[in-house]
Amino acid sequence: MSRFENALAAGRPVVTCELNPPKGTDLDSLYEKAATLDSRVDAFNVTDSAGSTMTMAPIAAAHLLIDRGIEPILQITGRDRNRIAVQSELLAAAALGVRNVLCMSGDPPGAGDHPDAKAVFDIDAIAIVKAISSLTDGADMSGADLSGVPDLNPGAVANPGADDLDKELGRMEDKLEAGAKFFQTQAVYEPATFEKFMKAAGRFGVPVIAGLIVLKSARMARYLNANLPGVHVPDAIVAAMDGAEDRRKKSAEVSSDLARELSARCRGVHVMAIGWESEVPGILDAAGLSRG
Repeated sequence: MSRFENALAAGRPVVTCELNPPKGTDLDSLYEKAATLDSRVDAFNVTDSAGSTMTMAPIAAAHLLIDRGIEPILQITGRDRNRIAVQSELLAAAALGVRNVLCMSGDPPGAGDHPDAKAVFDIDAIAIVKAISSLTDGADMSGADLSGVPDLNPGAVANPGADDLDKELGRMEDKLEAGAKFFQTQAVYEPATFEKFMKAAGRFGVPVIAGLIVLKSARMARYLNANLPGVHVPDAIVAAMDGAEDRRKKSAEVSSDLARELSARCRGVHVMAIGWESEVPGILDAAGLSRG
């Protein structure tokens, strides 16, 4: 099993963080962040042109992290690829040593920096998970046998704040039936709402890791409320960020409190620092989630 799988099996709170490949070829910043946090987290999500903003393909960054002894979770979306390309990339990832894969449908291109790009969306997240199950069983989606079978650990995403919780739970169940082994969630800022979600999702018996975007300002919190479906930053947190003399200090306090509460309700936290990775060690320490 991978280090990430061993962490899930160990029963302790799991910590994952997000790394964004560069818009270019200079990976020094990514390596720096990964090296600083590696002893404190169990794996790093390597994003797939997050927000439909073009960046280096994550398969390269994931492989290069493995070369440095760092555990990646490769994100793959259906936004830019048809089923041929998805399966081809999954086989390539396995050949390059990648094991953990997070399957996502992806954001529409209109939201990114190439708004005229044509979306593909030939297959959604459920079908990508199903494709991995088929490949690991030795056949492609058309039923043709493989010459060599990949060893992949598929996961998927969930949105605890979805307007239609029953529908969201139904999609989770579909992903599980397709072969998903773990879930990471959209950002969560309301532990009570998340607890309600976990009580319903607990019947699935699968690890759920709660998402947490580190808030940099009240303006960012308002943006998330307006633009990320299912995400709601409570007024109290917005006001606290608005009135903070030291935004970084207040952000760390808010994030560590949330990380502590969320990790007590599920299998751990997935921290998305988006440029504030230097704050993550302090957040984890204050939340009682330190590995260092």
